[in-house]
Amino acid sequence: VQLQASGGGLVQAGGSLRLSCVASRGTFSRYHMGWFRQTPGKEREFVAGVTWSGGTTQYGDSVKGRFTMSRDNAKNTVYLQMNNLKPEDTALYYCAADQRAGWIVTTPTWDAWGQGTLVTVSS
Repeated sequence: VQLQASGGGLVQAGGSLRLSCVASRGTFSRYHMGWFRQTPGKEREFVAGVTWSGGTTQYGDSVKGRFTMSRDNAKNTVYLQMNNLKPEDTALYYCAADQRAGWIVTTPTWDAWGQGTLVTVSS
C-alpha cells in the first residue's frame, strides 16, 4: 500500500487543522491505519490509530480529547481532526498502515508509511 498525507500547515495555538491520508495500491479495508509524529532528535510518537473496520480508535495520551481520527473505506482515506492545537504539537506527522490483526500497535513498527506532512503551531 502507498500512502499520501496532506493538510499540514502553520496555525496559531488554539486553532485547528485536519490531516488527510489517501491510500493506493492495496486493499485499504484490510489495514489498521494510524498517525505518528516526530520532531528532530526524538523518537516517532504514536498519535492515533483506527482499526480496519473503523470500530475502534486509540489515541496517545497527549492528544486525547483534542484529536479525532476517522476513516472512510469507500474513499481509501483517513483523517485526523486536530483541535485546540498547542505549540508542542509541532511535528512532522506521518500516516501509517498495519496489516497485523488484533490490537492497534503503538510502536512505530507498522508496515507502510507516508511521506509526512508538517504541522507548525505558533504560540
